[in-house]
Amino acid sequence: MKDFIAIADFSAGQLEALLARASAEKARFVSGELPATCPRKTLALVFEKPSLRTRVSFATAMVQLGGSSIYLAGEQIGLGEREPVTDVAAVLGRMCDGIAARTFAHETVVELARCAAVPVVNALTDYSHPCQAMADLMTIAERGAGPAGATLAFVGDGNHVARSLASACTTLGMDFVLACPPGYELDAEFASSLAGRPGRFEQTHDARAAVAGATVVYTDTWVSMGQEAEKARRVAAFEDFRVDEALMAAAAPGTPVMHCLPAYRGVEISAGVMAAHAETIFTQAANRLHFQRALLNALIAEGGIG
Repeated sequence: MKDFIAIADFSAGQLEALLARASAEKARFVSGELPATCPRKTLALVFEKPSLRTRVSFATAMVQLGGSSIYLAGEQIGLGEREPVTDVAAVLGRMCDGIAARTFAHETVVELARCAAVPVVNALTDYSHPCQAMADLMTIAERGAGPAGATLAFVGDGNHVARSLASACTTLGMDFVLACPPGYELDAEFASSLAGRPGRFEQTHDARAAVAGATVVYTDTWVSMGQEAEKARRVAAFEDFRVDEALMAAAAPGTPVMHCLPAYRGVEISAGVMAAHAETIFTQAANRLHFQRALLNALIAEGGIG
């Protein structure tokens, strides 16, 4: 596999191998034993959306592997407007050794991967966020909470993060329950695609019931980038889906809470719950770096994922 575009592109064995590799290379990096395998290699960061964790984690990973990165904001290249995606892919594929793309339309990343001669990584689209999901599963494993046999309750919008997590969890034998207001579920076609997997997929409008049986509770912003015009309507719709002390009282004692950040305290998560689970949440953020470094190592230094 030359590219990393969607969780569904990979088998359970491939995902497990990537997670094991990321954990092993994290340990080697912490001990100072991970070699710089990408000297003189360059990663193009094509970002239509602003970013903190995604940009810093990819750029830092390349430095730690002995290479470098070039940040290309959407307005700088006019992806699909000033220049066709096919031309951008052809140019970057001849000048750089990899592309990490953070775009609105998922089709843009798919087209980049189809036309570029170098590896392309989905760094987030409106449809999916596979690197986030893999870093999350890495964190869950470190906390001894799965994935096999565990249950992740995602309380919030059926968005790109939820979609990638649902795909990853069910592939690896972890149950995934989305608790959201009516009208904010994951689409029926995607839900149908998860049928028959080792892990169970469920959608409910009862947040308390979802967290009561959870091994992990997860939340995310109710208003993703590009949805600002819907903010008032969304905040009102999700009022009963805040991960706060009252909701967590329905969960088993010690159940970890995760958040992919940025976190809006008092909106999707209370300040108290955020503070109580800050160590897990910020480790989750740091694991973006560790997973993506291992991913780039496989794609750029070794030529793909077996």
